[in-house]
Amino acid sequence: MRVLILSATTGGGHMRAANALKDYILSKDSESVVEIYDTINYVSPFINKAVTNGYVYLATKTPYIFGTLYKGSDKNTPINKTVEITVNQLRKRLIPMIDDFHPDIVITTHSFATELICSLKVSEKLTFPVISIMTDFAIHQTYINKGVNAYILSSEEMAEQMLKRGVSKEKVYNFGIPVKKEFLKKIDRQAAFEEEGLDPELPTMLIMAGSFGVTDVLKIYHKIVKSNADFQIIVITGKNEKLYQTFEKYLAKIEINNTMYEIRQAHPDIKKHTSMRSSKHRKPSKPTKLIFFTDNVERYMQMADMIVTKPGGLTVTEAIATELPLVIFKAIPGQEEQNADYLVRNGMAVRLTKDKTCTDIITDLIVHPEKLKKMRESIKKCNKGNSSEKIYELMLKFIEKNNSN
Repeated sequence: MRVLILSATTGGGHMRAANALKDYILSKDSESVVEIYDTINYVSPFINKAVTNGYVYLATKTPYIFGTLYKGSDKNTPINKTVEITVNQLRKRLIPMIDDFHPDIVITTHSFATELICSLKVSEKLTFPVISIMTDFAIHQTYINKGVNAYILSSEEMAEQMLKRGVSKEKVYNFGIPVKKEFLKKIDRQAAFEEEGLDPELPTMLIMAGSFGVTDVLKIYHKIVKSNADFQIIVITGKNEKLYQTFEKYLAKIEINNTMYEIRQAHPDIKKHTSMRSSKHRKPSKPTKLIFFTDNVERYMQMADMIVTKPGGLTVTEAIATELPLVIFKAIPGQEEQNADYLVRNGMAVRLTKDKTCTDIITDLIVHPEKLKKMRESIKKCNKGNSSEKIYELMLKFIEKNNSN
């Protein structure tokens, strides 16, 4: 079986889903040939750089404009017309890839990749089946194209939305987004806590901070540690080196202040040096483990009792796979906002909002573990299990059907 997976590097989730599916296919059939292409970069490195940099800038610096563009592209507007013109100009650049690879089936994990391959398939009358995997929890018009044989969705709500948009029921599959098999395996939590130097008896919070701004994550951490509840924190900064270094210095400063506080508590009559006066009103902070980039996110998710994160589609899916309650921070207008709405609406997450302080929200969850338990029960109801297995079986059916025609 020759499987071509078309993805993109705008946001890390599309490629993560692609790689998860590739790993599963090869685990079932080592003779299969599976290739993943960064589709936008393949057809135009210039456009890829502009789109990637533009996405990062708009999403982090001007999220309102990003949200407006996202909503606008979900309707028949000049934005969509521009995309259509671009697709028509670029689609033939995929021909060398198709001629060289000769795919039995094409999988897409990015909307632009779907538009490109489907436009080419229709114009050139190609016969291979196309399966489109939507990597968020809400529908967007750019994913819906002639030439798609099956849409892989993450919820029944999405399936209903697809039907309302005129997609036939036979093309809609509520299978969920592929994740690495490691997210589906249970770990020895006791051993993991011992290896990480953490207390297995303390509630554990995971902060996935890589996509936050440096100021943002420090602010939220500073608010979280003000809670009077007892818990420990794991912070993963991803490849954000500036954030890691800033956080490292911040934690070192807190450690010094805590040491000064403990000295003052033990020796109240000690001479009040200037360095000690700064810690006069300090209380010991929460035990915190700081981690740079890691390939073992699933390990820390399974150790945690909750995760504080932005609601990217793959991060959310991975949390659901490990049955981890979510605390949503600063969702970008657009797909992240829609993901957050879905999670809160279905009892899997709470938002950090201006109406209620971050400290109060976190404290409430820690001191009322029954609330976290209820969230985990809601997550179990929405967990799709091994999505890759279901997609793989669907792929085989489509290939067999196509070969028999």
